Amino acid sequence: MMQKDGCGQAGWPSQPRDIDEFVSDMLRKGDELYRDLPWRNVDDPYAVLVSEIMLQQTQVSRVGRFWERFLSAFPTLDALAAAAVPDVLELWQGLGYNRRALALKRTADQCAAEGEGRLPETCEGLLALPGIGPATAAGVVAFAYQRPAVYLETNVRSVFLHELFPAEEAVSDKVLLPLVEAAAFHPVAAADPRRWYYGLLDYGAYLKATVPNPSRRSSGHTRQSAFEGSRRQKRAWITRRVLAAPEGVRRAVVLADLNKAELAAARPEVDAELFASIIADLLTEGFFREEAGLLIP
Repeated sequence: MMQKDGCGQAGWPSQPRDIDEFVSDMLRKGDELYRDLPWRNVDDPYAVLVSEIMLQQTQVSRVGRFWERFLSAFPTLDALAAAAVPDVLELWQGLGYNRRALALKRTADQCAAEGEGRLPETCEGLLALPGIGPATAAGVVAFAYQRPAVYLETNVRSVFLHELFPAEEAVSDKVLLPLVEAAAFHPVAAADPRRWYYGLLDYGAYLKATVPNPSRRSSGHTRQSAFEGSRRQKRAWITRRVLAAPEGVRRAVVLADLNKAELAAARPEVDAELFASIIADLLTEGFFREEAGLLIP
């Protein structure tokens, strides 16, 4: 049996479709729906990692210009490791979920210190890095190193739910993972992991645009909360405000400016307890530091 890089145990539980037929059909559909995206067919594992992290919870249409701009500024892991955190966060502004940028920076720091500026080549090695989960690790293995891996993300999940569980609700990833693995390590799919997963991603995107979103039938499906007025929105605003003051800015000034922005958006002022909680989180996560009463990027 093919070495699985620590990505799980293969198996194809009893299903209404034969695995050979399923793999053949999915490859055909994927070829028909192929999207030529800038981060595809790229051999550089770091460039692939950046794309995979940017694509988490972010629409494909928004990622392209950010990916190219980020790699232009930080073309290698060593370049990212040498960069200042505020510079990294500044280039991430507009993508949201800034924790991803910090985790990517910490990965670069760790690889520069321990891995000679190179990413590990196995799922296990990648999972040991900050902010890299099973799907991201599998994406790097499949797309950069072109080896089969168990890559279960939202579009892949949608395909398996649509094709194999068309009438079932609350299907768990525990049920899906053995199927995803068995298909990925099927000899035909495993011969070209990029083609296999690009096809599933593109078919999944097509399904979401043409039928009721199949991923809603996953037991783990949750609807994303609104951004405007949320804690996430306030975190992002505070981060931008501090980054805009390289010399540092006092908490009271940030809170006053935040409340002006909230009132301008017809929202209530932020109470002191919530503001302090957000600041504490951002300090702990390393978005900025506090010295002599100043928040400093």
